[in-house]
Amino acid sequence: MTVIPLSNRNRSDRLADSAAPRLVTELPGPRAREWIERDAAVASPSLGRVYPLVPARGDGLVIEDVDGNRYLDFNAGIAVTSTGHCHPRVVEAIERQSHALLHYCSSDWYIPSYIELCEGLADCAPAGMGATRTFLANSGTEAVEGAIKLARQHTGRPNVIAFHGAFHGRSLGSLALTASKARYRGGFGAMMPGVFHAPYGESGEIERTILTHLTPPSDVAAIFVEPIQGEGGYVIPPAGWLAELRALCDEHGILLVADEVQSGVGRTGRMWAVDHEGIAPDLLLVGKGIASGLPLAAIVARDEIMQWEAGAHGSTFGGNPVACEAALATLDLVEHGDQGVPLVDNARDVGAHLLAGLERMTDGHASVPGVHGRGLMIGVDFIDHDTAYAVEQECFRRGLLVLTCGVRTVRLAPPLVVTREQADQAVAILDDAVAAVEHTER
Repeated sequence: MTVIPLSNRNRSDRLADSAAPRLVTELPGPRAREWIERDAAVASPSLGRVYPLVPARGDGLVIEDVDGNRYLDFNAGIAVTSTGHCHPRVVEAIERQSHALLHYCSSDWYIPSYIELCEGLADCAPAGMGATRTFLANSGTEAVEGAIKLARQHTGRPNVIAFHGAFHGRSLGSLALTASKARYRGGFGAMMPGVFHAPYGESGEIERTILTHLTPPSDVAAIFVEPIQGEGGYVIPPAGWLAELRALCDEHGILLVADEVQSGVGRTGRMWAVDHEGIAPDLLLVGKGIASGLPLAAIVARDEIMQWEAGAHGSTFGGNPVACEAALATLDLVEHGDQGVPLVDNARDVGAHLLAGLERMTDGHASVPGVHGRGLMIGVDFIDHDTAYAVEQECFRRGLLVLTCGVRTVRLAPPLVVTREQADQAVAILDDAVAAVEHTER
């Protein structure tokens, strides 16, 4: 398959200049079917493909598949392509570094872009964290695994607390914290011991149940929390609840770990979702959108906490120089923008516009009890799982890429470069898809 490079924004075939969506074949198209058949013969069946999308290239908010169908992408690769597909400044940074040095192991030697990215994350860390140190990894689940190790090592305590509905990854340690779907845990035997789960967003529940009946506070190393739950349904906790967790941790010497793998890097209209509540975690976990599509994640911790000895933790590929350069370009775009408009501000403004449009849409649909979100992290709730799934599929058939989460929610997490016009177009397609599902179910 020949893929046309997208690094030149002035080329005549720029996808973003073309109206999206544009469906030119029956879905899936003939080339897509060929790739799907080949995949079925060789790829792990654990890969949970949700609809037959076979992307070939992307530009901004537009994805084009192998058959030439074009889609409006409100998935962003599950909140990963934060600056849009193939942003020219990110591509330029990748190309420049690729010509200089593809890899050298950052666990054993000094990589300039690794150091610069650690400095950049220190500069934009939540207010109140103070001086920080950073460890760079490849993925969110690796960041969670490393944070478990660091919390235990620093406190000398064995146990951790997470929440019902949480998603922290699917490697074996992080899977013990994950509690969003039972099928993620089924068949894998006993989970890591010392993990306790509490209801998300319920004040006082940890003290009433876990710290009273299950483990003394002196055995708890950390509380892991998503400031906004992602896979669990894009759930925003009640105002003040995160501050209560902060106070509880301070009272008992427990570390507060904010898992911002999905909610961070400007997605909620602030750099970090904890910024909406004005609290500072002890550890901040970063991933997904940090490098606009390249594999990279981070553990950002208070300086006094990240004091483990040399060799206590490492990674062959974590902090790869190409990924670090992509992340540096991404942070600059999120904080300072392209042509003077920071993408974090665009996420706030267009997110509010999108949320208002979705709220108006709910008035005409009995199957949509409500919408909720911050910035460009928005959930549309449906009356049940089957309806949410059917709407997801109808959106795909109409050229809009969305994805379910939680029990009965469709999430909208477009790249932070989304425009008001694209937001309006997405609402119109979603409205049409919901109407089609409601008509079928009558």
